[in-house]
Amino acid sequence: MKQIQIQYHKTPCTEFILGSFEGKICLLDYRYREKRESIDRRIQKGLDAIYIEQDNPLLQETRKALDEYFSGKRKTFDLPMRTVGTPFQTKVWEALQKIPYGTTATYAQLATKTNKPEAVRAVANAVGANALAIIIPCHRIIGSDGTLTGYAGGLALKQGLLDIETIL
Repeated sequence: MKQIQIQYHKTPCTEFILGSFEGKICLLDYRYREKRESIDRRIQKGLDAIYIEQDNPLLQETRKALDEYFSGKRKTFDLPMRTVGTPFQTKVWEALQKIPYGTTATYAQLATKTNKPEAVRAVANAVGANALAIIIPCHRIIGSDGTLTGYAGGLALKQGLLDIETIL
């Protein structure tokens, strides 16, 4: 059976689970998030692989990049990625990656960018299914009224990430 190499990584704000598959990051998510089991099942099923706790150079590079982000020294990521999701989710995640560091967008704006302006709820669900936190910056999505809305890592962490990027 194919393997997804995973490692855990603590940052000043939270703990992540990182995973790589065939030389690409496929998982960078909050270790204790509410939907942890369903995200893990989707990734393992989609890649037809199991998790094995093992380190590798890409996971080491990912930990370093995360640490640089949290210390304010990194604004972009150039790690090779492999997303696992439906074509619609993938389209939403691609649109998320176009939201620049230091800016925010609303779910409605993101729906418009995916050419589905009527699909705000579906876009929100796709954002919530993102398994590559920080790299695919779902923390930059806010409510139409400018308030913070749900986040896998919790609203306090979302605010902390936006503070790192000096937005709000």
